[in-house]
Amino acid sequence: MAPRFVFPRTLRDLAEDHQDNRLCAQNPIDIASLRPSELEEFVKGVSFDLSDKELFCVEEQDVFDRLYSLVHGFSSLTPSCKFNLVESLRLNLSVLLPNVDSVSRLSQGEDGDSQVLVRVGSHRNAFKIYTFFLFSVILAEESNTSSNNNSKVVASSRKKSPINSWNWELQRGRILNLIANSLEINLVLLFGSSDLDENYVSFITRNAYSLFEKATLLKDSETKCALCRIIGACATKYHYLAQSCASIMHLVHKYDFVVTHIADAVSDAEKKYADGSLAISLIREIGRANPKDYVKDTAGAENVGHLMVELADRLPKLLSTNIGLLVLHFGGESYKIRNALVAVLGKLVAKAFKDVEGLSTKSVHLRTKQAMLEILVERCRDVSAYTRSRVLQVWAELCEEHSVSIGLWNEVAKVAAGRLEDKGALVRKSALNLLIMMLQHNPFGPQLRIASFEATLEQYKKKLKELEPDITSESVPDAMPFESDTSNGDGEIDDANSGVTPKQQESLTDSCLSNMEENVIQKDSALPDVGNLEQTRVLVASLEAGLRFSKCIAAAMPTLVQLMASSSATDVEHTILLLMRCRQFQIDGSESCLRKMLPLVFSQDKSIYEAVENAFITIYIRKNAVETAKNLLNLAIESNIGDLAALEFIVGVLVSQGDITTAAISVLWDFFCFNVSGTTAEQSRGALSVLCMAAKSHPEILGLHLQDIIDIGFGRWAKTDPLLARTACIALQRLSHEDKKKLLSSIGSRVFTTLQNLVTGCWLPENIWYAAADRAIAAIYTIHPTPETLVADLVKKSLSSVFDYSGGEDLQNEIDGGNASVLTTVEVAKLSRYLFVVSHVAMHQLVYIESCHRKIQKQKVGKEKEVEDQTEQVNGTKPGETPKENGISAELGLAVSEDAILDMLSERAEKEIVSASLEEKNLIGHCAPFLSKLCRNFSLMQKHPVLQASGMLALCRFMIIDANFCKANLQLLFTVVESAPSEIVRSNCTIALGDLAVRFPNLLEPWTENMYSRLQDPSVSVRKNAVLVLSHLILNDMMKVKGYIYEMAVRLEDDEERISNLARLFFHELSKKGSNPVYNLLPDILGKLSNQNLQRESFCNIMQFLIGSIKKDKQMEALVEKLCNRFSGDTDIRQWEHISYCLSQLAFTEKGIKKLMELFKTYERVLSEDSVMEHFKAIINKSKKFAKPELKVCIEEFEDKLNKFHMEKKEQEVTARNAQIHQQKIGGTEDFAVTQNSKEDKAESDATEEGEVIDPSCEGASPSENDVPNSGHVDSDECSGASSELTEEAEQEDVEDQSPEVSSRDS
Repeated sequence: MAPRFVFPRTLRDLAEDHQDNRLCAQNPIDIASLRPSELEEFVKGVSFDLSDKELFCVEEQDVFDRLYSLVHGFSSLTPSCKFNLVESLRLNLSVLLPNVDSVSRLSQGEDGDSQVLVRVGSHRNAFKIYTFFLFSVILAEESNTSSNNNSKVVASSRKKSPINSWNWELQRGRILNLIANSLEINLVLLFGSSDLDENYVSFITRNAYSLFEKATLLKDSETKCALCRIIGACATKYHYLAQSCASIMHLVHKYDFVVTHIADAVSDAEKKYADGSLAISLIREIGRANPKDYVKDTAGAENVGHLMVELADRLPKLLSTNIGLLVLHFGGESYKIRNALVAVLGKLVAKAFKDVEGLSTKSVHLRTKQAMLEILVERCRDVSAYTRSRVLQVWAELCEEHSVSIGLWNEVAKVAAGRLEDKGALVRKSALNLLIMMLQHNPFGPQLRIASFEATLEQYKKKLKELEPDITSESVPDAMPFESDTSNGDGEIDDANSGVTPKQQESLTDSCLSNMEENVIQKDSALPDVGNLEQTRVLVASLEAGLRFSKCIAAAMPTLVQLMASSSATDVEHTILLLMRCRQFQIDGSESCLRKMLPLVFSQDKSIYEAVENAFITIYIRKNAVETAKNLLNLAIESNIGDLAALEFIVGVLVSQGDITTAAISVLWDFFCFNVSGTTAEQSRGALSVLCMAAKSHPEILGLHLQDIIDIGFGRWAKTDPLLARTACIALQRLSHEDKKKLLSSIGSRVFTTLQNLVTGCWLPENIWYAAADRAIAAIYTIHPTPETLVADLVKKSLSSVFDYSGGEDLQNEIDGGNASVLTTVEVAKLSRYLFVVSHVAMHQLVYIESCHRKIQKQKVGKEKEVEDQTEQVNGTKPGETPKENGISAELGLAVSEDAILDMLSERAEKEIVSASLEEKNLIGHCAPFLSKLCRNFSLMQKHPVLQASGMLALCRFMIIDANFCKANLQLLFTVVESAPSEIVRSNCTIALGDLAVRFPNLLEPWTENMYSRLQDPSVSVRKNAVLVLSHLILNDMMKVKGYIYEMAVRLEDDEERISNLARLFFHELSKKGSNPVYNLLPDILGKLSNQNLQRESFCNIMQFLIGSIKKDKQMEALVEKLCNRFSGDTDIRQWEHISYCLSQLAFTEKGIKKLMELFKTYERVLSEDSVMEHFKAIINKSKKFAKPELKVCIEEFEDKLNKFHMEKKEQEVTARNAQIHQQKIGGTEDFAVTQNSKEDKAESDATEEGEVIDPSCEGASPSENDVPNSGHVDSDECSGASSELTEEAEQEDVEDQSPEVSSRDS
């Protein structure tokens, strides 16, 4: 009988001598010394013996020694030798495996037969030897492959080594699969016990796990599958659990790529052997781990969490019974583990409770599922934003899997809506996605209008009452069975009494609800019959749940509008997606919210713009041109001014891209021309408005319908919809240059007559006339070749419609004389219109002069360029050279003089608009002094607010045109802007101040404080316009940021949210300019705000926001010094609190905290205040979080120093206070003694007449003290003695009460 083979730890151990008569290599051969031909013959000989002899020949010492030698030197073999050797070993083991089972059965049948036992032992030995050598070949080749791969990195240009010429990947997979097959046969019979040879199993598992550490090896599916089978068999079938569990956890902690493969191995083992012991052991191992370990090992925590999720996905039922082992980790600090547990619960809820049989088992599973869902709801309030985000993602997955019951649906929706205001951007994104998913998979139907649900619910409640006439007082409770998990993930009803099948429930929630919503308006229509009483109850409960869900989503609309203004692009993108989904399900308010996304087309963030554009195309652009046209014109009708600007931009882009087709444009013309039946005047205006928007990028769109624009835009339909005339004026402005020429040549006179009539006529309503006249005058200046001639007639006509005077001079004299009765003959409305026309013409005249100036300059440059080109062709000069004539002209200044003359003429023309010379006053110039006098008549203006609005607007326009007129009326303007009772007037003047500051900055500079004072106006609109004006001026460098900027900071806490947001936007943009001006302004703002009567909370919010806009570490460090130095200059405790609060809000760095320590002397005196000390403690706590060990020691010493000084200062204060009280006591006693002495003197003088006198103020004293001797003088020693005696008594009684008594008597 051959010696038994014992598995060594390594291949080299076989060459060592052992005393237990085991098989080992006694005469190994050094194959490295053999020549290639000898080596090949040697390998052939071993292969021949293995194939020709019995399978047990490997036990023979000679064969064993030669085989050991070849495997030991496997790396030096040629590819062909390797192939022959491996094939021989593999084939012999594959032949041996089928014989193992038969030999094992034979040994059981013939117990005690020595020959059989010998044969079984030979089989066992051969099995071990073949397995050992094949595994050793894998290890040797893998080690050699790894070293070759490393060398290739260094020298990649070398030729491939011959060792790689044979297909090792294929051989490796075959060998490992063979070993896996050997483990799956009944080896218990071969080894004679249920537990295999410890050395054998240890060797297999140890090396299998070592192969798992190679990521490239696991990419081969055959190899990976074989390794998973080996691990599963050893751990599950042969009970090698503890060691396998430890090895797996080591791998998981160290390598992230093994997690999915380990999960596959565990799952396959459970399915193959119907034994989940390996999975349970892993779960227990994870559950037993200390949660603090996962905080330190973040990578390991992530891998362990990944493994839990993978196991839950593959083995949900097994994990659901052991989830209690893991739930404890919810209390740990590692958010990654909590994230994984949340995902595990989601997998279990979705998969673990399906196909449950038996009522008792079903109820237990339902309770377990409900507990898991409650944990998921609770985890939505986790301290970590990552975990909150992951929970919401899990809820979204559950909604997609239809695993959320109707009873829990509204609770989840409420949580998701609340998380929309979470401070974490990831959480908000997940909440938005969850709501999108809930809408997409909602069980209530395709339409979620609140009115539909309420009406339908009311009808079915009536029907329910009819079905249960005996129960009139009871109503269907809100918490129907749905609230306690009526339907599970499959949509079935879990209430045992309901009797509704899954199909019936599906029909109720889908088909029936949608049908009822379609017929909800028709109250008399018959309700669909849903069945018996219980089914009706179920439907009512479902309708109530649907109504609550619809209301919950509708209530979130204001939050969604806020999110569209978020600085995070993901917030905006996902909010738009959610609003689109809400619109699809007809959620109340979603349509109006979606329109508020239009201004986002101006966003500089490309992703936001693309999201808006895609949403716009999805919602409004259809394949059907008629639908597209209707959507666009309705949008134009219902949009406000801001939305119209955004709509104009996006329509222009879509027309250029071809998304708005020519067919849609044609349909819009049909709507405008009333070619579509049922078209209203409002729709016609909307169509023309959209066409004007499209014409901005393609002006030729309007050219073919000029006659229609004139006939319809200014015809009878304009009286039906007065805004149609204004839109037609815009269309005339958008005409192309060629179309304008065509218009002038064909119907020009008619057009201008129409425009004049529009301005001077009275057929338009008052509120629309101003907008229409504005556009009409603009159209005249755009189209007419010499507009000044036409508008002169326009002004004269407007003037004559107001006054019977030739030029208005008599009226001016009347107003100068203070006689306002003349206005009784003048209509205020007509005068307001006249002032509007004349001021508007003046403004357009200014713009017209500037455009003519630019046009002449452009022509001049073009002519000069033509001359240069001709000169180059004639003289052959190079483009860079200048002809002599031009050089001489430049030296003489002729070229410059031409430009100066042009500028002078332009300036003169501008001045002549308003303030020409007295002898040559023009048409508008006559109105200027009259207007100034009119606006100064405050009593008259207060009687007519509309006239004051028009008058001040005209005055502001005249001031913008002429500097002298502006200077003369600035005092008037600021008086009106501060004291006018009408907030419209104050708002208009505030806006005009911004324009004046741009045009005449030097004139407005002394009035800067007055401009900032508009931020304190009681009117919301005035404050809002003041914020906008000042933001525009400062951000565009038209006004210097001065000390009054604190007024803008106060607006950060304005009661009106819109103003507060505008102020925040201002400071946010200001912080981006240069080196962040907010940094330089902060100390001054702090000082000014401290002197304001601000609430503490408002002050803190303002300073927190401003400090948050400072990002640079150097600026933060410099602020530490600036703020600390302010302590020395302030003596007010409130100032100390404010400065220390600002210090606590700084983002301290290592340098910053050291700077704070260095400046200790500047603030040591303020440490006595508890509130100041609290802020310094906050700084210390914040600094400890980022401090390195060395710095942490310094911080702790600094903390001790602060506490020490705080206590000392407190003691000093107490001592000083006690000393002051004591001083007051001493002072009172001395006063008492002086009074006593004076009383005694008086008593002496009285004693000469009446004898002995007793001082009544000294009642209660001893008789010796009260009896005053009849002596003429009291010594100072006696007085001092009396004083000391009184002081001692006062300490026992109350000296502070006595001293005022004495002083009052003395007085």
